[in-house]
Amino acid sequence: MPLLPPGRPDRVDDVPTATLERLPVYLQVLTGLAEQSIRTVSSTDLAERSGVTAAKLRKDLSFLGSFGTRGVGYDVVYLHGCIADWLGVMRPLDVIVVGIGNLGQAVASYNGLAGRGFRIVGLIDIDLSRVGESVACGDISVRIRPLADLGEAARQAQIGVIATPGSAAQSVCDRLVAAGIRSILTFAPGVLRVPQGVEVRRIDVGVELQILAFRERRHSPTSPWQPGAVSA
Repeated sequence: MPLLPPGRPDRVDDVPTATLERLPVYLQVLTGLAEQSIRTVSSTDLAERSGVTAAKLRKDLSFLGSFGTRGVGYDVVYLHGCIADWLGVMRPLDVIVVGIGNLGQAVASYNGLAGRGFRIVGLIDIDLSRVGESVACGDISVRIRPLADLGEAARQAQIGVIATPGSAAQSVCDRLVAAGIRSILTFAPGVLRVPQGVEVRRIDVGVELQILAFRERRHSPTSPWQPGAVSA
């Protein structure tokens, strides 16, 4: 599908984090529409498919520019190109994954990365029995390297992914930062300490499940917990 680069907003810092988190969802929906040869989509339809309100969708897109025609809707290919360009999909970023256990290998092997502007260029693991093993990363194979090669491998990437046990995460993070990595995604439990200018995104499945459990119990008619109730 053709991508049309219209240029990016002048002030990226002005875009709210919540908006930034929804843009990839819009992009995924637009990709599906284009694959179905749908040429235009209304804000209401696009919003419904994306799980947001039409007002929120329009506000999110307003940070990128002016889109859509009243009574016609959005041009699917053009809007896809605008969001893709803004998110950097057309300029792939290189990624290094540290910790090639079940989770790390799943991340490295995820086929959707290439289509979203990411390329795995380095795999690091402390298990010497796995060093030299090749892992399919999209349409290429990448060889697992030892922990001693972390610094060299990180200098070839822009994003670091930490999929190690929590006990090793801070040390790995420090070495990634020392090698020049300024964007880190971590699946390890615990909070990482990083210097100013380094961005860390944390994904903790346990925390997300606890949030869902809290909401489930709160809305369950059999739950003994009530808002404002405090036990002595």
